[in-house]
Amino acid sequence: MSTPAADTVSGELICSGKGCRDEARWGLLWNNPKLHTPERRKVWLACDAHREHLETFLGARDFLRSTVPVAELEHEDDL
Repeated sequence: MSTPAADTVSGELICSGKGCRDEARWGLLWNNPKLHTPERRKVWLACDAHREHLETFLGARDFLRSTVPVAELEHEDDL
């Protein structure tokens, strides 16, 4: 699993919420079982304010697999 690319201006990880520019605190790990293998994990980033909304969106589609603090995500530099 790897995190999405950092914001190219500030180098920070930015929330995936539409129009949000806040720093991400959470990684929402998900996959679409119709498109992805069971072990594949995609990542949406969330600030505290958007975490519940994004979890609800993914959960309603049965895509959400887990939510972890950003510090626990593997970064592409670590791979």
